[in-house]
Amino acid sequence: MNSFFKFDNRIIKAAKQAMSLCKEEIEKIEEIKEYNQNKMLYAFQKAQTSESHLLASTGYGYGDRGRDVLDEIYATVFDAEDALVRYNFVSGTHTLEVALFGVLRPGDKMLSVTGTPYDTIHPVIGINGEGDGNGNLKDFGVEYDEVPLTADETPDYEAIERAIDTSVKMVYIQRSRGYSTRPSLTCEEIAKIAGIAKRKAPAAIVMLDNCYGEFVEVNQPLSNGVDLMAGSLIKNPGGGIAPTGGYIAGRRNLVELCACRLTTPATGKEIGATLGHNRELFMGAYNAPIASCEALKTAVFAAALFEVLGYEVSPRYNEQRGDIIQVIKLKSPEALVAFCKGIQQGAPIDSFVVPEPWDMPGYNCKVIMAAGAFTLGSSIELSADAPLREPYACWMQGGINFPAGKTGVMLAAQSMLNEGIL
Repeated sequence: MNSFFKFDNRIIKAAKQAMSLCKEEIEKIEEIKEYNQNKMLYAFQKAQTSESHLLASTGYGYGDRGRDVLDEIYATVFDAEDALVRYNFVSGTHTLEVALFGVLRPGDKMLSVTGTPYDTIHPVIGINGEGDGNGNLKDFGVEYDEVPLTADETPDYEAIERAIDTSVKMVYIQRSRGYSTRPSLTCEEIAKIAGIAKRKAPAAIVMLDNCYGEFVEVNQPLSNGVDLMAGSLIKNPGGGIAPTGGYIAGRRNLVELCACRLTTPATGKEIGATLGHNRELFMGAYNAPIASCEALKTAVFAAALFEVLGYEVSPRYNEQRGDIIQVIKLKSPEALVAFCKGIQQGAPIDSFVVPEPWDMPGYNCKVIMAAGAFTLGSSIELSADAPLREPYACWMQGGINFPAGKTGVMLAAQSMLNEGIL
């Protein structure tokens, strides 16, 4: 490997030490991968998936069995009553927006119990006036409130208990950390929140933003009190093959409401031509458990390597994880930019491109993104991004195969060394 990429001996030594540290964790991830891959295989067989389901439909898409079977597969692997899997969800944020507008009505109250949600959902909700007048939830009379996290950035269960009452229509949980340093949530923690919600407001919908959390555990949120969840197919559940799209899964009546939002109240899930995308979506689903766990191993290695190199990381290499994201606190904007340059150099696509901070739509400060991917913006492929603001932490995710993911992380360290930062 050194003959290909010219790693400094310090990086090679640190990488060997990191691999030794995380050996046991990688073995645990292999067990998760095997379980979830076999569950996926079972889901394909249970749905009697055939070659005919991979073919295209056009026009209205009436009777598209491939579309319906794909929904059934996702429902099985996520322990859901039903699922809505479509290539025409344009992003994870769009998928969440369809879910929120699908089930919330004027006068309803939405309560985020994991602090302020991720930046791009602010205009959808109308947080701090973002998106006002453009048809967000606030414009339609949906009330919003949130429960801050504790001082150590974990859910404040006592405050959640006080905040939830029968006036709450939706209890909203964000599993991943977003651009914060708080820990991501495990299914155990999600179940604890859902249990409080069911006790205090039995009719409330427990809604989960599950982005980055799919297939990182054996347990599923929908078997732990969640009623509805959503995510992006260019993250974990698309396996690095789905070129676009998203999914919504959960209780059948709620999924149908979301389908009616995506299409029309009269048609719901019954229409929507697949236009030849079925094959990629089926292949992506089938490979998703493996791709997700390869990304998980890459994150564990990155945590171990940068801890060896003297940096604070979250989570640590041996801590339980609720998603594939690894946070590395790089201490300075220069280190942050150098890290992202190295990640870009480890990409199969556009490795020669030099990422620079820019004013990205949906964010309130400059953001740097390293993502040399086969699918634009695919964060199941090795990528790293961060807002240029304190604490100059980088959010790294992805790596659809561990050997290349490991090399990309080492190149990030090498880039910092080349800049005289390490």
